[in-house]
Amino acid sequence: MTSACARASANRGDASPVFPSGAPTRTSRPFTRNPLLLYSPTAPPTAYDRAVAVTETTPPADEQALPEAVRRRLTPLIPRDPISWVWTAAVALVAAVLRLVGLTTPRGKIFDEVYYATDAHSLLEHGFEWDDKNNSPAFVVHPPLGKWCIAIGEKLFGDDEFGWRIASVVAGVAAVVVITRLARRMFGSTVLGCAAGLLMTLDGFQFVLARTALLDIFLLTFVVASFACLVADRDQRRARWVAALEAGRKRPAFQIAWWRIGSAVLLGCALATKWSAVWFAVAFVIMIVCWEVSARRSGGEKQPLVEGLLSGIAWAATYTVVTMTVYVASWTGWLSSDNAYDRHWMASQGKSESDWPFVGALYNLYQYHRAALDFHTGLEASHPYQSWPMQWLLLSRPVAFHYSGDPGCGAAQCSSEVLLLGTPLLWWSFVPALLGVIYLGISRRDWRAWPIVAGGLLGIVPWLFFGNRTMFYFYAAPSEPFLILAVTFVLGAIVGSGAATATRRTVGAIVAGGYVGLVAICFAYFYPIYTGRLITYASWWARMWLGNHWV
Repeated sequence: MTSACARASANRGDASPVFPSGAPTRTSRPFTRNPLLLYSPTAPPTAYDRAVAVTETTPPADEQALPEAVRRRLTPLIPRDPISWVWTAAVALVAAVLRLVGLTTPRGKIFDEVYYATDAHSLLEHGFEWDDKNNSPAFVVHPPLGKWCIAIGEKLFGDDEFGWRIASVVAGVAAVVVITRLARRMFGSTVLGCAAGLLMTLDGFQFVLARTALLDIFLLTFVVASFACLVADRDQRRARWVAALEAGRKRPAFQIAWWRIGSAVLLGCALATKWSAVWFAVAFVIMIVCWEVSARRSGGEKQPLVEGLLSGIAWAATYTVVTMTVYVASWTGWLSSDNAYDRHWMASQGKSESDWPFVGALYNLYQYHRAALDFHTGLEASHPYQSWPMQWLLLSRPVAFHYSGDPGCGAAQCSSEVLLLGTPLLWWSFVPALLGVIYLGISRRDWRAWPIVAGGLLGIVPWLFFGNRTMFYFYAAPSEPFLILAVTFVLGAIVGSGAATATRRTVGAIVAGGYVGLVAICFAYFYPIYTGRLITYASWWARMWLGNHWV
């Protein structure tokens, strides 16, 4: 026990003596009972107090054998608090009400609902996509899971506007819940968790996607939920290291990492919605390996790099297998049919499938994927609302899902539009927030910075390498939760930690609260063009802040 703890105390490879990385502050003061404020405003300053931190109680005397520096690096940032779920539910309720009101407006299928809502209905009837116009199997280039989600709504509520949009509402509200809990876990504050949830609630981009039967809201939700499971797994595994060292063991006993398995399942669901989740799959596997090495180094392992790499790579392989199993399972309707598009590709090429029926089916699926990939890489048709990745964070080219100039607003000219446009004040904060997070990550050696920055870029940067391919603003959907986490991280730094003076914390709270309030006002101003409300043409044009770039 003594040698293990000594090694763990001396081994500071993942945290300098001045800025311990990911280490929650410890003081002799107990937690405050305020359910919103889970750090003590009067706590004495420590190294980590320069970051967003939480104050915890000093461990009992019988646990003091474990060096405090080791405990700080391994202990999760924030304890469980059932009251925090009340605030999470309140944020979710606001998100749900906003998204449900007027859900059936506009009438009819708008934008790509003509494809996805229609495909969802054909899945219910055939188990695979069907081309009603030609009365034949349809060739579609996106996996089926997102359309199955839409189909559930149609099955429960009917093949109408509410039926094909309700699943998107559920996914959008679920994403709000996930980011609220994730931000609370990462930043050690229920206040910051609720701030992140409110920012997503008030983001016009997520709001419009959550009210439209497109695939991207499901992609967004599955990706952020998968990441949240990975962060929970990180906390759980490090807590098990603390328990093992306190019990005199060199390392924790093997246990199945259910949070990690859950992350793999959700990532498989993301891939089964859109292939663009593949970039996050690569990043999440790297995170597993890096966090495994970091935990072992903090726990005092003799060879943390070697042991961590071996364990991390083994788990990465398991993670990949689970992810791909879920992905293939999403094609069950196609695999179990005889009439789906290219279902018997081998037979059409004069090859026998009878000798290897299951392998033959998978080979047919592989050929289908090759054809879909050829479509994606060759898609260069021009579109009035296409845009390039460098424009997305600047809101240079939002996407009009619906527009009508029908009369009825009481003026000579009227407008009704559903415009996929992020709340401008929020989205124009993303680039400064990312730069701020990079600074905090470097200056404080804060582990939280790098997955946030990576997630914020992975939904955007890879598209830069696809040349002239037709692209749209909503391709950035899986990055949106990470960009909101970046803003929340910076807001937490502005508010300050428990070591800051009362004046500093008061001013910081006013600034952060004022920012969230301004985002809410901005969202309210653009609300008519998020929901297709009929307004005068003059009112509509007043909201086109970038002129023809938004028309």
